[in-house]
Amino acid sequence: MPAPSNFLKSMAAAAAAKHGGGEHHQAATAARKQQHAVGFPRLSTSSKALVLLPLLLLAFIYLFVYPKEFELQSLMSSCVPPPGTYTAANGSTLSSASAIAYARKPDFRLLIGILTRADVYERRHLLRMVYGLQLAADPALAAQVDVRFVFCRLYKDDQRVLIPLEILAHGDVIVLDGCEENLNGGKTHTFFSAVAELYADAPYDYVMKADDDILIRLPALVASLGAMPREDMYYGATIPCNSMDPGRGYMSGMGYALSWDLVQWVAGAGEVTRGRTVGPEDRMTGEWLRVGGKGKNRFNAKPAMYDYPLPVPVDECSHEFVPDTIAVHRLKDNPRWAHALGYFNFTAGLKPSKFYKFD
Repeated sequence: MPAPSNFLKSMAAAAAAKHGGGEHHQAATAARKQQHAVGFPRLSTSSKALVLLPLLLLAFIYLFVYPKEFELQSLMSSCVPPPGTYTAANGSTLSSASAIAYARKPDFRLLIGILTRADVYERRHLLRMVYGLQLAADPALAAQVDVRFVFCRLYKDDQRVLIPLEILAHGDVIVLDGCEENLNGGKTHTFFSAVAELYADAPYDYVMKADDDILIRLPALVASLGAMPREDMYYGATIPCNSMDPGRGYMSGMGYALSWDLVQWVAGAGEVTRGRTVGPEDRMTGEWLRVGGKGKNRFNAKPAMYDYPLPVPVDECSHEFVPDTIAVHRLKDNPRWAHALGYFNFTAGLKPSKFYKFD
């Protein structure tokens, strides 16, 4: 039997061990509870730096380097470039600048229908350059301008191959099924009627009928039309030539515009247009509006719309080039086109190159 003192010492040690083990268990349990409550271990200072530095770098780029980049990408991702405006059949546009310009809503939409013949391939090539370059040079144009070449039914085998090639390449051709090719045999009425149906779901504000021998300066036209009413509007160059009164006569067939409501009215006004589709097409259009009591908002764009300057003018529709020109008519051949394009400095953007030289 151990001595009493030793026995007491051993009992005290056992009690201390039991008491200390309980405290250790409680501390471990408390630590586990705290760890479960937090959900993850505490990060060291170096770990925090590794997490925060990339976030700070991204914030700096967003706020100071490209403050508008994310806003622009958001706009462009939700905006499909408008059809036409020389949008190719594959969906690509003339330039990235044009796509950026259309990230905002245009002030108005204008369709220009150039009534021409299927066989004049060279003229369409020239017109595509003339209008395409203007649209590319001014991507901030206030309006959406779509240019279309309009034929009646194709009647030659070569046309049935070559015109589809143009459509595949450019996507800017309308073939009217309701007419044989003609100048004054009802083509204009068929054009307006077809447009009212083709674009019923996405109407334009204005539709312009134009000849293929007219040079339209798009920025000037857009600026002029931008001040016009959106309804019951008839716009162009007044005929007779010696008149500046838009309420007298009618608008020259070189190029005139109707507001969308008038296009719809022409398409459905059979009681007015019946028997009045054959004849000088510009005079017929004026007659429809007169008989129907339409087109009360009329605007005469002369002298900014005029015929090519002749050495000896035959009438007052022809005069010298002027800086604020909207349109020049009767460009019947390439020398006249070159004269007009040279006056308005269409080749100003040409840069020097070792690949060409012009005297």
